[in-house]
Amino acid sequence: MLLAIIAALFVLTLSLGQSSTPLGDVARVLTGEKIAGASFTVGQLRLPRALLSLLAGLSFGLGGVAFQTMLRNPLASPDIIGITSGASAAAVFAIVVLAMKGPSVSVLAVAAGLGVAVLVYGLSFRNGVAGTRLILVGIGVSAMLESVIAYILSTAPSWTLQEAMRWLTGSVNGAQLSQALPLLLALIAFGGLLLSRARDLDALRMGDDMAAALGVRISTTRMVVIVAAVGIIASATAVTGPIAFVAFLSGPIAACIVGASGSLLIPSALIGAILVLGGDYVGQFLLPSRYPVGVVTGALGAPYLIYLIIRVNRGGGSL
Repeated sequence: MLLAIIAALFVLTLSLGQSSTPLGDVARVLTGEKIAGASFTVGQLRLPRALLSLLAGLSFGLGGVAFQTMLRNPLASPDIIGITSGASAAAVFAIVVLAMKGPSVSVLAVAAGLGVAVLVYGLSFRNGVAGTRLILVGIGVSAMLESVIAYILSTAPSWTLQEAMRWLTGSVNGAQLSQALPLLLALIAFGGLLLSRARDLDALRMGDDMAAALGVRISTTRMVVIVAAVGIIASATAVTGPIAFVAFLSGPIAACIVGASGSLLIPSALIGAILVLGGDYVGQFLLPSRYPVGVVTGALGAPYLIYLIIRVNRGGGSL
């Protein structure tokens, strides 16, 4: 069902926009045939946008649920614990201060995301890593990085401010096919690593003691999952910017649809793709003005975050 929804959204993105393109022409363009008008509209404008939306959504959904499953906390999302903030701060610094563009910004953003993950993990480590402690440390680090971003933007010249703001919002505007291959390779490498640890992640949902009794090497599994999840999230963020709350929402939505038993990695990845593909189409064509996909997903995710915090608080738990 999820795959069918993704296919429908992908076809919708390619065929319908400000102008419509017959499905037959879309298919002919995808097979390499030159068609006046459609080759440019579909091949150069819509196809790169749809591919990046698909790959970024898969990456955010997969990386987000890996963190949430490993730490057994729905708040343990890269949006919340500072990883996307680290990548964003590095990208803004590269664009505004270093006047960098293109792949250089992406490489720096990926490296910063990994660095922030190591920092948060190290600061929260004390006889092991507790999920609550890591989340609180991540929120603090994220707040500091957001302050850095705000300071850089306040001093940015006008000719770089617009580019930095577009990147921070989370957008697939100006997508190019050349951006899809690095993200696809990162998805295959890091995603494959996460899927290879699916059974160990399922065991961690029952607690460290139970997982250890089942033969899971806790420290090794956590390290592999953190590196892979950060790598896939940072790679997607480097291409599209931090598309808000996709990593945060995908896991809970997948759990509601398919149930909490079994691995949520693949269902969450598919939900992430649906959120980004659908959110981008809504932001472009179904609202009074055009909005980047990050604005649409942010409008969906913020109320759920408030609801989740209220629910945890009423249940007598702690974040």
